[in-house]
Amino acid sequence: MRFEVHADHPALPYLEWISARQPVRALKGLVSAQMAYPVAERMEHRDVRSKLAALHGTYRTPFEKRLPALRGQMADIVSFAQREVPYYRDTLQAIKFDPEKLRNDLRYLDDLPYLTKDIIREQGERLLSRPLADLRHHACKTGGSTGQSCVIYYDQPAADYSAAVTLYCRARAGKSQRQPELHFACRFPGDPVPMWPSREDFKCFAMNRSNIFFGALDEAGLEEIWATLKRRRPYLVHGHPSTIYALACHIESTRGSAKCFEVFESSGELMEEYQRAKIAKVLQCRVVNRYGLAELGVVAYEMQHPSDGTGMQLLDSEAWCEMAPVDNETIGEGRGELVFTGLRNRLMPLIRYRSGDLGRVEQRSSGMFLTEVIGRIHDMVPINGVPHATHHIQDVLDHRVGGIQEFQIDLRSAMPVLRIVVDTHGNAEQIRQRIESYWPQAFEVQFVEHSDFVRVGRHAKFRHVVTG
Repeated sequence: MRFEVHADHPALPYLEWISARQPVRALKGLVSAQMAYPVAERMEHRDVRSKLAALHGTYRTPFEKRLPALRGQMADIVSFAQREVPYYRDTLQAIKFDPEKLRNDLRYLDDLPYLTKDIIREQGERLLSRPLADLRHHACKTGGSTGQSCVIYYDQPAADYSAAVTLYCRARAGKSQRQPELHFACRFPGDPVPMWPSREDFKCFAMNRSNIFFGALDEAGLEEIWATLKRRRPYLVHGHPSTIYALACHIESTRGSAKCFEVFESSGELMEEYQRAKIAKVLQCRVVNRYGLAELGVVAYEMQHPSDGTGMQLLDSEAWCEMAPVDNETIGEGRGELVFTGLRNRLMPLIRYRSGDLGRVEQRSSGMFLTEVIGRIHDMVPINGVPHATHHIQDVLDHRVGGIQEFQIDLRSAMPVLRIVVDTHGNAEQIRQRIESYWPQAFEVQFVEHSDFVRVGRHAKFRHVVTG
C-alpha cells in the first residue's frame, strides 16, 4: 500500500526543518547527488552527466583555442540545416551560400537572413529536420514578451545539454549538486493541492531542489515566503528579481536586514542595478545574473573573471551571439538587438534568430560577454506621441523624480497608467508633481503596492511595460 498525504500536511514543514540541519543536510546532499540523480537519469532516459563533463572540458580550454572548434560547430549546424530542414534548404540555396566558409571566418554569417518569430509561426513544420513522431522531443513555448508566442521543439541531446549548462553554471557560481537550491514558482488561484510524495518530489530530491509556490506579494505572502526560506535554508535561490526585490523591501522595512541563503540567481526578467544592490545589501547574499530564453535555454551566466570586469559570459559552446542594429536613438551607441545561432538543437535549428532583447556584446581574451541587457525591443513607451525606451524613463524616475521603489507602465488603456510603489522616504504628491512637470498629461499616475503590479504570461513575470 502506497503512503500519500496532501502536500500541505502540517508534518511536512518539520521534515523540511530537519533536512535543512546537519548532519541530515549533508547526508541528503550526498545521497541526492551520488545516488538519486543517476537513478533519475535512467528513469527519465536522460544523459546529462556526460554532457556536464564535456562542458567542464570545453571551458578549461582557452577561448582562443576554442574558436576553431566553434567555427566548425557553426559550419556543421548550418550545413545540416541546409541539407535536412526544408526552410533552410530553400533559403540558403536561393542565395547560394556555402557553409564551409564559416570554418574560416564567422563573419560570413552576415550573408544569412535573420530568423524571427513571425517566420517560425509561418513556416511551422518546415523548420523541423524530422517529423516529431519519429523521435523523442520536448516542446517549449516562448513567453510572448517580445512578440506573439510560438513553440520551439528540442531534440533529446539538446534538452540534456540545456540541463547540463545550468548545472555547469551553478558549479562555477560555487553551488555544487550536494548543496540545496530553491526555485520560486507562481501559485495560481484554484490549483489543487498535490499529493506527497510524487514523481515531482523524487525529481526535486534528485536535484536537491525544493519549490516555493507564492501567490500575492502582500505582507502576509512575503512573511510566508521568508518563513519558508528560514525553514529550508537553501544555498541558492532561483527566481524573478522583482519577487526577491519585493521580499528585500519587506525585510528592510520590518527587520532592517537578514540572511538565510548564500546566492540569489536572477532569471526570467531584466534585473536592474537598484534591485541587485538592495537584494545583496538587505538579504546579505551574493547576486548572480543569468540570461536565457525558451528558444535556446541558458546562454549567458555571470561567472568570476576578475581580469575581465563585469558582465555575463556567453556560453559559446551552446550558441553564438551577434548584435543586429536597431533604428532608435534612445537605445544608445554600441547596443543592438541580440541575435543567436543555436549550436545543439538539430531537430529545430535556429540560425540568426532575432531574440527581441536589447543589449551589448563584447569579445575579450577569455570569451564573449553580454555586458548589458537593457530590455525588450518592444519596451518602447509612447509619451505624447514620441517613443521612449524604458531605461530612459527609469533614469528620469530614479535621478530626477526620486522617492520611487518600483514602477510599471500599463499601455492597455488610451492614457498609459504609471503604477508606482513609493519608497520609504518618498512623498507621493511630490512624485506626482514632478512626473507631471517632465511629461505633462502623459500618464495616469497610481500609487500601489508590489502585489498590485500586473504579472504576465504563465510564469507570472513582472514587466516594466505591460501591453495588450
